Amino acid sequence: MTDELGRLEDLPQDYREELVAAGVAPLWPMMRNVLPHDAPVPKTRAGYWNYQTIRPLLIKAGALTPVEKAERRVLVLSDPGRGVGAMQATSSIYLGLQLLLPGESAPAHKHTPSAVRIVVEGEGGYTVVDGERLPMCEGDLVMTPGGDWHDHGHDGTDPVVWLDALDLPLFVYLEGSYAIGGDLQAQRNRPDASAVEYAAAGMVPTRVRQQAVRRYPMMRYPWASAERALRAMAAHGEVAELDYINPETGTDVLPTLGFTAMMLQPGEIVTPPLRSSSAAFHVVRGTGRTTINGEPFDWGPKDTFTAPVFADLIHEADDESFLIRIHDRPLQDRLGYYEERPR
Repeated sequence: MTDELGRLEDLPQDYREELVAAGVAPLWPMMRNVLPHDAPVPKTRAGYWNYQTIRPLLIKAGALTPVEKAERRVLVLSDPGRGVGAMQATSSIYLGLQLLLPGESAPAHKHTPSAVRIVVEGEGGYTVVDGERLPMCEGDLVMTPGGDWHDHGHDGTDPVVWLDALDLPLFVYLEGSYAIGGDLQAQRNRPDASAVEYAAAGMVPTRVRQQAVRRYPMMRYPWASAERALRAMAAHGEVAELDYINPETGTDVLPTLGFTAMMLQPGEIVTPPLRSSSAAFHVVRGTGRTTINGEPFDWGPKDTFTAPVFADLIHEADDESFLIRIHDRPLQDRLGYYEERPR
């Protein structure tokens, strides 16, 4: 590949004016902007959001703006490389912290992007997805896939907060992002599938074999189950990381975003390979630090931080720590270019 390409300024002024008039532009002066040598040059920068700093702002938002005026009362976590207000935490991942107060309900809607909620704090919140009521407990992963009706409610006594993770940037880029509103859903009088049909790993309902399987059969992944499985792995000296999957197919929970639960022992240092996927990390519990491309970030319970593609990461836990990694590897797998490079 050529190291130095011709510049636009090297072309005669009259020729450049003719190009503009014709609505065309020469590729070579800008080729390295879109095809850099050897690896991408990300616009995304490592980001860090301290929950104890943001929480009072969320609570104040609850006092200033009723949910009826907000539809979804959310503070967006914007990528530092794009600036405050950017609807991206990385190039492909949207993150926001959403607040629901006791007695409130967020109206039903459905939209083309898919969303996953990681419950940060509070009890008594729930999400209804296509009539299935999903309780929301701390650390739970609750899905609202694209095209599925969903609304939120709160029967508890204290604020409920969750982290929204969406593939929204992809749909905005494709000019395919929109939502449709509707009435609150009638709720089926039974526990959700995670408590009944998919409560045991490696087992699925026999009846499904005679019926068409729902595309997303399990909508809630309880944190208690994830933590129990992580502890079992760690007790045998194994790397304690588990991917969230569709129990019927074994594939990632979404075609665009993946989710991985992690456990770090006190003093443990983890140095993953350089991955072509961008990532966000939510701290369910614990304290430690992560160095991203040489920049250290101290984190604690309920904090969130992000890393761009091919980031050099070093995780170090001060005490027993649990994190959930959100990443876009499933999308890259489908496009056929996911890559890991040794450090």
